Amino acid sequence: MDVRTEISPSEAGTILTVDLEAIVANWQTLRMVCGEAECGAVVKADAYGLGLNPVVKALYEAGCKTFFVAHAFEGRATRAIAPLATIYVLNGMRPNTAPLYADFNLIPVLCSVPEIEDFGQYCAVSKRRTPEGGLLPAAFRLETGLHQLGLKPYDLEHGSHLSHLFDVRLIMTQLARVKHEAVITKQIELFEAMRTTKYAHVPASIAHSGAIFLEANPLYDLVRPGYALYGGNPVPGRPNPMKPVVRLESQVIQVRILEPGERVGEDQSWVARGPRRICTISAGFGDGIPQSLTKTKNGAGGFVISQGKRCPYIGSVGMDLVAVDTSDSGYVERGDIVELIGPTITIDDFAAAAGISGYEALTGLGQRCHRRYQKL
Repeated sequence: MDVRTEISPSEAGTILTVDLEAIVANWQTLRMVCGEAECGAVVKADAYGLGLNPVVKALYEAGCKTFFVAHAFEGRATRAIAPLATIYVLNGMRPNTAPLYADFNLIPVLCSVPEIEDFGQYCAVSKRRTPEGGLLPAAFRLETGLHQLGLKPYDLEHGSHLSHLFDVRLIMTQLARVKHEAVITKQIELFEAMRTTKYAHVPASIAHSGAIFLEANPLYDLVRPGYALYGGNPVPGRPNPMKPVVRLESQVIQVRILEPGERVGEDQSWVARGPRRICTISAGFGDGIPQSLTKTKNGAGGFVISQGKRCPYIGSVGMDLVAVDTSDSGYVERGDIVELIGPTITIDDFAAAAGISGYEALTGLGQRCHRRYQKL
């Protein structure tokens, strides 16, 4: 049983509402921005924590034809939902896993010479073919500056003598975040120099969510949005062109009046400076609430919305519980619902208050929350 969907909302400590219609609308917006380039979708990490099955199903039915995952097991799950889609596995090919890609019609993104050798040898020995009778497909990831995964120029030269054993469908790289535009410019130049040596005729992909909106960035043939699909702002510092996707709410489970000098939380870090009314809500780091929401460097911390008012997190974030100061809010009682993310607090606001990236905040949600989907 998946406890996130089988329990009733009244039993849940936190409720994560996912707007599938907004995800589709965001993909459609990105598709229009991209013009002639195909718009795929990155659905790794359980669709950024929001649920692989419903998210892929919604996008596939809306016309998305290409999906990107990190691991082969995610590719197998995606194949079951999107039988005719093109599915790329981004994190390279593990030893002895080549048959999986052929069995489930997945495309490995090869990131090193050993991977090219493994896949080329498998193709040569097995003589496996695609359902249409062609060579098995693969993609190459080029290393252009992140120094994580990818082929350097000498790797590409060394491995290219085996590329006739399979069908190189895509040449790609991973760009830095948007704020590093000078780095990105260098990456694009290196990518262009590498791909034009032998693979200028092969479709290329370079743009993630933020890079789609960079004026100087070529979109090539295929873009790979992830964070923007799920409501994150792909253009920090400017208005978010994406629709909000997630809403996170929690129940108040106890209300307490504190006297001056009383402390809150396991670490006893917060002290009441006067009479305060606090509420304990049923949410903690077990539900994806960062402990840093009450321990930011500037002391500001995060807040929830109760009765339309901002109520700051206080004390420490526990695994299951956290307190908020509702002294300046209206009357709050046990069973009331507070907004942690929603119309007032965006996923980017939530992340910024915790001092983490929106990616980390988003993928951390839903571990124990009751998921509720607003369907198309």
